[in-house]
Amino acid sequence: MKFFTKEVKIALVAIVGIVVLFYGLQFLKGLTIFSNDQSVYVTFDDVSGLSASSPVYANGYKVGVVKGIEYDYNPQGKIVALLGLDKNMRLPLGSHAEIASDLLGNIKINLVLGKDPLNMVAAGDTIVGGEEEGMMKKLGAMMPAIEAIVPKLDSIMTSLNLLLADPALRNTLHNVEGMTANLNATSQDLRNLSASLNRDVPDVMKNANGVLQNTQQLTSNLSTIDVAGMTAKVNQTLENVEQMTKKLNSNEGTLGLLMRDATLYNNLSNTAASADSLLIDFKAHPKRYIHFSVFGKKDK
Repeated sequence: MKFFTKEVKIALVAIVGIVVLFYGLQFLKGLTIFSNDQSVYVTFDDVSGLSASSPVYANGYKVGVVKGIEYDYNPQGKIVALLGLDKNMRLPLGSHAEIASDLLGNIKINLVLGKDPLNMVAAGDTIVGGEEEGMMKKLGAMMPAIEAIVPKLDSIMTSLNLLLADPALRNTLHNVEGMTANLNATSQDLRNLSASLNRDVPDVMKNANGVLQNTQQLTSNLSTIDVAGMTAKVNQTLENVEQMTKKLNSNEGTLGLLMRDATLYNNLSNTAASADSLLIDFKAHPKRYIHFSVFGKKDK
């Protein structure tokens, strides 16, 4: 009797199929097969949708998967997750795990590595886990404030509609349009003024350069003047004036006597008056003083 009968072959094929299906499902879940990954436990207060086969990342790189999740029925009520990490992965002491989710709702674990470079977490040890402050959680925390703002938005929109329907706003917009046109005209005038300045400024600068050159020439001429000599001559003139003033104030000389002696002044005045009387008489009776004849005349 043969052992590998038709029935036995069918049974073996069924067993192999079941084994392949089991490990295939494990592989599809992300669990490693026939590996010696190191196991680390993480305690959570709330797993927030975490399940077996969820990926584990460190610094954005996948380093393992969640092998299983169990509830600790002791008084603390912790949830313990078993992580299968790559055997080359080293966790410094002080490391912890955080549950994170993306916008599509996919759950993962991020390992936040500690700062101790010497001491490492051994295989089979337990680290602390928590929930990451992701965008979705922050958005959920903001929902009460958003719900409180929504009624106010309705009133704001109503006020905005009333404002837009106000004719004064349209008039203001028309005025703004006129102001814009005026600003454009002013801008054009400024451009024309700028062009005029660009055209005239070089001539002004040339004239300024000419004036500067004349000033430099005048300064050069002034520098050639003998100031010391002129000062000496002025001082000499002042000394002469001072000496003349002293003589006028003294009794020396005619001018000094004339200024200080009243008798001399009176005599000169009388002499001038006599000369004036003589001149008047001479004009009135010239024949008394001049005798002229062609044939001559006897003296009377």
